[in-house]
Amino acid sequence: MIKFLDLKAINDSFEPELSQAVKRVINSGWYLLGKENEAFEQEYASFIGTKHCIGVGNGLDALRLIFKAYIEMGIMQEGDEVIVPANTYIASILAISDNRLIPVLVEPDINTYNIDPFLVEEKITKRTKAIMIVHLYGQNAMNAEIQTLAYKHNLKIIEDNAQAVGCFYADIRTGSLGDAAGHSFYPGKNLGAIGDGGAVTCNNEKLASVIRALANYGSTKKYVNDYQGLNSRLDEIQAAFLRVKLKRLDADNQRRREIAQYYIENIVHPNIILPFAKGQKQITNSHIFHLFVIRTPQRDQLQQYLTKNGIQTLIHYPIPPHKQLAYMEWNGMSFPVTEKIHNEVLSLPISPVMTDIEVRKVTEILRTFVTLK
Repeated sequence: MIKFLDLKAINDSFEPELSQAVKRVINSGWYLLGKENEAFEQEYASFIGTKHCIGVGNGLDALRLIFKAYIEMGIMQEGDEVIVPANTYIASILAISDNRLIPVLVEPDINTYNIDPFLVEEKITKRTKAIMIVHLYGQNAMNAEIQTLAYKHNLKIIEDNAQAVGCFYADIRTGSLGDAAGHSFYPGKNLGAIGDGGAVTCNNEKLASVIRALANYGSTKKYVNDYQGLNSRLDEIQAAFLRVKLKRLDADNQRRREIAQYYIENIVHPNIILPFAKGQKQITNSHIFHLFVIRTPQRDQLQQYLTKNGIQTLIHYPIPPHKQLAYMEWNGMSFPVTEKIHNEVLSLPISPVMTDIEVRKVTEILRTFVTLK
């Protein structure tokens, strides 16, 4: 069986450094908000290209804290609107509604699966305060149109960079493009911890200070609480793990691009739509391929065929946010592009530890898929 993502093999490839990192933390006797966290925040901010990084408990909290901080700072208030792609993992939207802000859904571009910038302006009202761009599947979602709209309407740009750590827009890394960005270090991410973890990056000192306090019970000084905060902290062991893995991230992302390039050049099937369907064939650093997502109307049939032939796949994601019970008030809404994507996408195995033999097998099995009439 070719696993969708072999986390054990990935983590084994970092030994003995990971085990040494655990031992270092255990022997230090300090397990939260210590030297490992401080070092990781500095290293990660430098990697992303921002002045500030705040380690937090997970990627959802990273986004929640950004909006919560803007509310504390008086820049946003309950009832304000945030534009967000309709085609995203639900966490992007949960972060908005959790702060009693109103998510305004916008359809994606069918070719990139990222928010369609030409559909954004019609959704902007006097209550709109921000645009959240989601670098979905590892592909940059920023473009000149989004930047122009944000400037024209005085909107914040919030990046959901959970799936795109190490990705670039021109020569600038995602996570440093907007006003603030949320990052996830869930184990399956390109930069994955051995448990939950996340971070916020930004360049605004006041914003960083408020987020750091909010993530620690609203406290800037022990037992002194300036805000009604929460408990969301990156622990020392996760920070130590991430420091080890960060050093190899660019090389690991490049290996993903190499696999994706092979897939794009060698998967030839009339009923399978590959990334860059408009004819772009050469992969650049604007995509780190956290996921390699194909699309076909025979998605379920193809997934069964691949499973039968020893290839594990996943669906990201089977149900769009507006059809989830959690947002029942949206269930009657129609987003045809989003719905088409969610009905047809299938994620193929891709990781830095995949062998060339495994990559070729996936490709060869896909070529032999026969669509049932």
